[in-house]
Amino acid sequence: MTDLLVNLYSRRLGELAARVGDVEASIRVALPPEQHIVTDWVRTNFSAYWASEVAVAMAHQPLGCLIATIDGTLVGFACYDATARGFFGPTGVHETMRGRKLGLALLYHSLIAMKAQGYAYAIIGSAGPMDFYTNAVGAVPIAADKEDIYQGLLRIKPAAGA
Repeated sequence: MTDLLVNLYSRRLGELAARVGDVEASIRVALPPEQHIVTDWVRTNFSAYWASEVAVAMAHQPLGCLIATIDGTLVGFACYDATARGFFGPTGVHETMRGRKLGLALLYHSLIAMKAQGYAYAIIGSAGPMDFYTNAVGAVPIAADKEDIYQGLLRIKPAAGA
């Protein structure tokens, strides 16, 4: 996977604001007492690695974790400044809620929060759906020769015989 760079002063953010104006979810910064709910939800629906990044993002002041809710139910999340300063991600939307622009809304609100904190650019580390980010905000690949912040990451190994 490749890292991507996003210009937070690009007109593309204004265009994205217009695209997500009618999203049905409430997007807001997670509150500290919700940390256990959000991290458990992320662990269940995505991975323990992402749950760890949520915990880090929620430890910052200001908090770097946004959530999407519909009728009081958590349906998505987005983090920034988790693995490294200036990094957007991880982010995810529950599989039953995809296709409703929730991911776009979480991306937009996260990038606007980063810009408000003084960032001029955001890095999307090991971006999965590159076309999603390119189309949404004009993200461009960062040349890295297969070297990134995640190289050497400890991985859980399957138990012998499993």
